[in-house]
Amino acid sequence: MLEQEAIELRPDFPWLKVLPVRADITHAFKLPPAAKSAPARVGFFPGSTIGNFEPHEAAGFLRNAANILGAGAMLIVGADLIKPVEVLNAAYNDAAGVTAKFNLNLLKRINRELGGTFKLDAFEHHAFYNRERSRIEMHLASLKRQKVRVAGLTFEFRAGETIHTENSYKYSIESLGALARGVGWTPAGVWTDRSDYFSIQAFRLGG
Repeated sequence: MLEQEAIELRPDFPWLKVLPVRADITHAFKLPPAAKSAPARVGFFPGSTIGNFEPHEAAGFLRNAANILGAGAMLIVGADLIKPVEVLNAAYNDAAGVTAKFNLNLLKRINRELGGTFKLDAFEHHAFYNRERSRIEMHLASLKRQKVRVAGLTFEFRAGETIHTENSYKYSIESLGALARGVGWTPAGVWTDRSDYFSIQAFRLGG
């Protein structure tokens, strides 16, 4: 897939070298020699994926990025900002039920890939903002007392008991900056939308 994407991108950007790398972004990996020897290196981590890491994992990602890109590099990161609780809760409990379907799809995958016996109509989507930890928590709550089998094991659920499926951390400009500084990056610029709901933050690696 990476090779095919590179083939399709090259005609659109003939002045760029498109060099695909198959790697796990949570671990250190080597850049292609042509990229490593470039006079300037800029990493770009778009969207708000950094919020799906636990804070220590986010710090580890930023540390790995520093090791991969090297001294003098820049890193541009997208981050969802802390915002009014009612806005956050509405976003993760959307009226169209898109997030609920996304969350319940986890049970579909368990049934398909691990031989699970989950009944999707016996669970419901719960999402709420945990102010103390600055994160949205997503859960699947059991609507009744029930037993479910997964990979040959039996799990019992009480009515109201939940499966904690995902966290989405929200940052302030200051808190993400502090996290980055802790692993060697220096804040170099910030851009936000008019509502201060989302940010693009740039960091520079010294040395």
